Amino acid sequence: MELRQLRIFEAVVRHGTVTDAAVALDLAPSSVSAQVRALERSLDVALFEREARGMRLTGAGERLLGWSRRLLDQAERARREVRAEPAALRFGALETLAAVHVPPLLARLAARRPEVAVRVATAGRRDELLDGVAAGRLDAALLLDTGPALGDLGFPVPREPLTFADLDPVPLALVAAPGHRLAARPALAADDLAGENLLVNVPGCSFRMAADRILGTVPHRVDAGGVAVMRAWAERGLGVALLPGFAVADALATGTLIRLALPAPDLLLRLVWRADREDLPGLRDVLYAAC
Repeated sequence: MELRQLRIFEAVVRHGTVTDAAVALDLAPSSVSAQVRALERSLDVALFEREARGMRLTGAGERLLGWSRRLLDQAERARREVRAEPAALRFGALETLAAVHVPPLLARLAARRPEVAVRVATAGRRDELLDGVAAGRLDAALLLDTGPALGDLGFPVPREPLTFADLDPVPLALVAAPGHRLAARPALAADDLAGENLLVNVPGCSFRMAADRILGTVPHRVDAGGVAVMRAWAERGLGVALLPGFAVADALATGTLIRLALPAPDLLLRLVWRADREDLPGLRDVLYAAC
């Protein structure tokens, strides 16, 4: 059983087909298939059921999956210790959070564990971060969610054993241009937005998911783009937008936007990692030092 075979095994699990795993690894599909077969021969078990739609893990494959990640993690730790490299935290965050919420986390970590080197990667999509954590390419990721379980906001999560710690609330605000017809209303409900244009990002956006939960299907969705575009369009009276308070604070202070009186529950700033990696020496302490 070789480490490269385990890496290829995990790629097939992650991508679901030999072809997609081969593309991700920059290998020929025949090479991926050969390494999977060699791994199966070395263990004398079938790890996958080959189906028309791809590869599905057998019971033995499910059992190997947990061991594979632990073995690869230990190999990476051994490499760092042999090379006398400092402890490192591979950390990912949504681009939306990078400017405001990542710096305080890094400052806490630097103050509590100054010997830890931090490598930060940002991503525009949540699934990139979750896949990175699930595959072990990232030690932890910072994203937005709500509720007692990971994914309660409405997004799918990998089947790997992920856990999390909630750091801070992220308030939301329904904003519009000054003079909006609902500006003087002391309290609003979702039905009051009938006939309004709701400016939104792509379906996987945290703020669009929050709007779907709070407002249902009443307002008409208008695809605008990212947070900056939604804010700019709202300022010009092209619709209302549900946005994080940190993204509209300046506009509310200067009066280019107003806040409409719709109650909006906070989102949660959530740090996510693999539960089965906590037994790696020092990783749990580093993760909690960042909280």
